[in-house]
Amino acid sequence: MHIDMPTRYDLERLAAARDPHSVSVYLSTSSVPADSEKNQTRARSLVGTAISRLREGGGKESVAAIETFLNELLEAPEFWFDMGRSLAIFATPSYVLEFRLPNDLEDHVSVTDRFAITPLLRALTFPNAALVLAISQNGARLVEVSADRAAEEITVPGMPADAASAVGLDSIGGRAPSGRLQGDEGRKVRLTQYARSVDHALRPILNGQSLPLVIAATEPLRSIYRNLTGYAHLASEVIEGNPDELTPAQLADAARGVLDRIYAADLVALQTTFEERRTNSRASTDLSDLARAAAFGAVATLVVDMDAEVKGSVGDDGLLNLGADSGQDAIEEIARRALGTGARVLAVRRADMPENVQAAGILRYAI
Repeated sequence: MHIDMPTRYDLERLAAARDPHSVSVYLSTSSVPADSEKNQTRARSLVGTAISRLREGGGKESVAAIETFLNELLEAPEFWFDMGRSLAIFATPSYVLEFRLPNDLEDHVSVTDRFAITPLLRALTFPNAALVLAISQNGARLVEVSADRAAEEITVPGMPADAASAVGLDSIGGRAPSGRLQGDEGRKVRLTQYARSVDHALRPILNGQSLPLVIAATEPLRSIYRNLTGYAHLASEVIEGNPDELTPAQLADAARGVLDRIYAADLVALQTTFEERRTNSRASTDLSDLARAAAFGAVATLVVDMDAEVKGSVGDDGLLNLGADSGQDAIEEIARRALGTGARVLAVRRADMPENVQAAGILRYAI
């Protein structure tokens, strides 16, 4: 399964983009290579819907440019051969962006003056996917984990075969050629050299990723690797036990448990902070208050119901205007403005929302 999750910069760029001809297409895809033609066929149908809507709005040159971009993507077989569980496509007359996502998203087509970002927020909040690094002195493996598909071991070019070969010795337990390192001190130094080699091999694969990386290792290698890796999304919890004895499927099962606990703890922390801040008017569930706070950069964290939709718009002055005639989703517009001021924005299930509301915001200051 191929995943290329958008970064925070990508999300902010998409949220801020404005063009009279902005196309957003989301579709559920199969990661099985044999299903590539089915993926293409379903995408072609949704793209056809988008193009029809564009033509209804006029602008022949812009429509033609978008149609060219999308057809080039549709006719690239190598792209459709390697999918995630969903695909998000964003197109204007100037460019096209696509992201292969680990979440199951519903098919959706939007043609307005801005991109639809709520489905993408869903994928970014809790991706239900992770990478597992199983590392021991006998070797290292990188395993890709998704919510309900078989775990897959990833080939990592340059990955050292084991600790001894990484440091050029027959064994990491003996005396170094210089004669100065031996025993526990020498072993720890060589394990550090080995861990650094593993980290160096992983960097091209981890670069640009935002998936959690879960370590499966025993001490002291576990702490050694954690202390030297620069990957920003390293999970705090590890997989216990000797990783050499665990299959990719067992590693994936353990990683899913880690993910569940990470997300549950995050939601509890948000709920606690929300309740604490509400006592001094620094939290709100009122859409009008949240719209005003988002417009003026007062939102620190915004949590929205991933399935809620409220027709309406938000003015530059933060005024919330509700009504179907706007053609916009008020909750998405609040999220869009919050993102533009550096807020953290999460899309969760209604059951995980404070008091089952549609949106809740933790504010930087009282409004």
